[in-house]
Amino acid sequence: MKRFYKDVSVAPSDDGFGLLLDGRPVKTPGRVPLAVPSAALGDGIAEEWRGQDETIDPRAMPLTGLANAAIDRIAPDPATFAAGLARYGENDLLCYRAEAPVELAQWQAEAWDPYLAWARSRYDVELKVTAGIVHMPQPEATVERLGKAVGSRNPFELAGLSPLVTVSGSLVIALAVAESAFTPDQAWDAATADERWQTEKWGADEEAVAALANRRRDFYAGGRFLALL
Repeated sequence: MKRFYKDVSVAPSDDGFGLLLDGRPVKTPGRVPLAVPSAALGDGIAEEWRGQDETIDPRAMPLTGLANAAIDRIAPDPATFAAGLARYGENDLLCYRAEAPVELAQWQAEAWDPYLAWARSRYDVELKVTAGIVHMPQPEATVERLGKAVGSRNPFELAGLSPLVTVSGSLVIALAVAESAFTPDQAWDAATADERWQTEKWGADEEAVAALANRRRDFYAGGRFLALL
């Protein structure tokens, strides 16, 4: 789509803060007004629209995409969406460790154990850790408490949490970022511990580096979205 507007602004609306293009309200793909809970998030989305050149590139507008998702996809049924994210707690990345080499197992422990310790303190849960990839059920109380931690969030919070969970493969990492217990930089290092170890040992692969950059973009977009709420 070619850029069709000159002025971008944010104005209070019945639903929060709405985006205006040349004074006209913007709507989501579902034809609902694009309005967000905070002025800061509205300003962030406005900057994405101002930054477009002659052709609009949706890939360069992650905050807009997450806001659209919150309104069109999540708000109609937040409980179902939250349940989908909560299921990651049953197979959390942090719980599946390498059997060998020993150096990698130690690397993972150093990167991941602080997050398990935080979850234990924050939610009074115990996450079982195993070596290998065979599924290991987590305690029922753990699954239930982590599920409540996700289910208590509103559609916009769930939208920001979603890429943190799906990109990292860890519900615990995502919740730690959402609650500002760890910074996005710290969390990204933990989420990519295996990739960093492989790179240090064997060097970088061009395709893997490109894929990791895409994941990083989505991960940080989720963190910024939550920070602006």
